[in-house]
Order: sequence, then structure tokens, then C-alpha cells
Amino acid sequence: MNEEKKIEEKAKPSKKIAVIRIRGSIKVKKAINDTLDMLKLYKRNYCVILDKTPNILGMLQKVKDYITWGEINDETLKSLKEKRMEKTKDKKGKTVEKSFFRLHPPRKGFEKKGTKVPFKVGGALGYRGDKINDLIKRMI
Repeated sequence: MNEEKKIEEKAKPSKKIAVIRIRGSIKVKKAINDTLDMLKLYKRNYCVILDKTPNILGMLQKVKDYITWGEINDETLKSLKEKRMEKTKDKKGKTVEKSFFRLHPPRKGFEKKGTKVPFKVGGALGYRGDKINDLIKRMI
């Protein structure tokens, strides 16, 4: 019975989450900067799409004061890929899609209290759930 449950869990498509880097790299501790590099968030306004796994969620929790994240829907993901996907060539000459998106700053700015306050309090940082889709649409 336990083996069947494990197989079913692996067969389920995992939810995708969008992660956007909000703050820059000035005065960032090395451990935080290394984690941001592992997430491929090299600069401000970079976005990556990741699977929702415990390892990724732990990394996000570690750098929550520099990023925002939430569950992305299919419509927003499709729009993001159409408008902001960059392609490059690898060493063999094949065309490959980059693993991150470069976004514009959001139209009408970030939330009222700015980029140094958590989303729950009225700022832009941390977990925001489905509202990440609104932010991405403003940044495309």
C-alpha cells in the first residue's frame, strides 16, 4: 500500500512556483548570495520557475528577505514564455532556452510599503500565493 501511494505522488504533476528577486546584491551575506546563485537569481527583477519541493522551499525560506514567490498559473506561464523567453546557443550549436527570465520593473511600482517589508504587512517580499501572477503580468 505504501509503495502505491509513493508511485501516485511521483506521478502527480508538482505545482510550479515563480520566484522573483526583488532586492539587489549590496551588503548581502555570502551564504544568502550563494543560495540566490543556486536558484539562478543573479540580478534584480530576474524570475525563475521551479517545482515545489521541500528542498526548494527551504532555500526560498532562507532568502525570503530578498525575493518574492508564489504559485504561477498556466496562463501567466504561457505569457511569460512567449514574451520574455531568451534563447542562446550551447557549445554544440543547438538552440537552448535560458533557465531564467529578465523582467521589467513593475508598472505602477511595488506595493505601498516598498521593497523592504514582507508582503503580509503591505510590502513586496516573501510568499504571496496566487498574487504572484498579478505582479508578473505587471512586469512583463
